[in-house]
Amino acid sequence: MEPVTPGPAPRPAHRWGLGAYLVAEAVFLVASGLMGLLLVAQDPVTAGSLAAALAVPTVAAALVGLLVTRLRGNGPVVDLQLRPTARDVGLGFAFGFGGLFLTIPASLVYVSVVGEDASSAVGDIFGDITAGPGVALLIVAIVVLVAPLCEEILYRGLLWGGLTRLGANRWLAFAVTTVIFALAHFEWPRALLLLVVALPLGLARVYSDGLLAPVIAHQINNLLPGIGLYLMLTGAFPAL
Repeated sequence: MEPVTPGPAPRPAHRWGLGAYLVAEAVFLVASGLMGLLLVAQDPVTAGSLAAALAVPTVAAALVGLLVTRLRGNGPVVDLQLRPTARDVGLGFAFGFGGLFLTIPASLVYVSVVGEDASSAVGDIFGDITAGPGVALLIVAIVVLVAPLCEEILYRGLLWGGLTRLGANRWLAFAVTTVIFALAHFEWPRALLLLVVALPLGLARVYSDGLLAPVIAHQINNLLPGIGLYLMLTGAFPAL
């Protein structure tokens, strides 16, 4: 009789649930309000202060979420499955670049329907601001690298994990997190477009069963807007 090869050990269950997402989201909202008050008090508003206002709330919320996984679970690497694997990296690039075939046409349709008023929240924030190459590059790094990582920790990490802990299967978690991701940006005219943007990110989470693939896919999705933002900030391209 051939020896039986044991399968991989099951991942330990975490003790945090939807409360982790709600706490992190509350931190995001409070930090956003405080940063908004600081910007109102500043005259003139600089590109650096806007970059801080863009980064601080999202980073603070993600850090709170990571802390919760440490205090109430097995840590972010285990609970959010952040261990890098070749498969997850490949899925991230596949859904990232593949998703562009969905999101770029959707963006063009959005622009054709909305017309001159079509813009993004980031474009509105930085529309009249100029910056040197160094500051502009920092802002692009926030938009392309930092914000996607933090948002994936919140939505397809904490929210997803809270839903599955309540018994939701991956497809129900996919549906709920996709809708909430689109609505939680508070960009109501762009909600349908954000819903389309979220589809490949959620599918990356479904098929990889971890967070690294949707993080990479999200970063790829933000790359073209980030390049456009850099050109706008440095004056090489008209305001978005």
